[in-house]
Amino acid sequence: MKIALMDSGIGLLAAAAAVRRLRPDAELVISNDPDGMPWGPRTPEGVAERALAVARAAAALEPDALIIACNTASVHALPAIRAALEPEIPVIGTVPAIKPAAAGREPFAIWATPATTGSPYQRGLIREFADGVPVTGVPCPGLAEAVEHADDAAIDRAIAVAAALTPPEVRTVVLGCTHYELVAERIRMALRPDGGPLTFFGSAEAVAAQGLRRAGIMPAPDAAQVGGLTVLLSGRTGALPDVALAYPEGRLLQAVSPAR
Repeated sequence: MKIALMDSGIGLLAAAAAVRRLRPDAELVISNDPDGMPWGPRTPEGVAERALAVARAAAALEPDALIIACNTASVHALPAIRAALEPEIPVIGTVPAIKPAAAGREPFAIWATPATTGSPYQRGLIREFADGVPVTGVPCPGLAEAVEHADDAAIDRAIAVAAALTPPEVRTVVLGCTHYELVAERIRMALRPDGGPLTFFGSAEAVAAQGLRRAGIMPAPDAAQVGGLTVLLSGRTGALPDVALAYPEGRLLQAVSPAR
């Protein structure tokens, strides 16, 4: 039983930790791209090229499913990766959780990278799932990069800028970049310092559950903690980056995964 996850960097940690919580006995493969990151500034063709290489590196280890734990790669490379790997390996993309956020018909905000905010992709999701609902797109310049480097001061600055652009009446926020889920509580404190209600919609739990479903694996959170962890760095076998341990999700993976 093996589940692979891919991203340019450590944004996949939230989804990987979610898989680990659902199946502590599953083998995990983490495939990222330190040689080519960040993917965001690349052309769509450039993103697809790098993402496909990272996906092929993970596929070589014959996982039961591959989760693309990256919004940018899902937008630009999902069709190419599916064409290359399916049906042998099910491929699960990451989509901003606009549909469930819009279900309450209340105003909400979408925090995303500047490239994604206002993109045809995001506008299409809003038209499809949130027509008639007040939606505020909030660009978050520098936040993903700050999270990637665990730069606390830069994280706080980027969150403060985005919080100032978020309407004060908003009580629901879609986290439209996988990196943001790693600092969700810091975002909460910036938006609701008084402890008032705030609901986040991320993607980690949903894609983890979908990855197991597509692989035909039932959740078993009480299973023995025997699942190993393989880390691929631009195709090379390596170790979980030290920066990953700055986040609870990274520490969970290290604590639960047996040493290899």
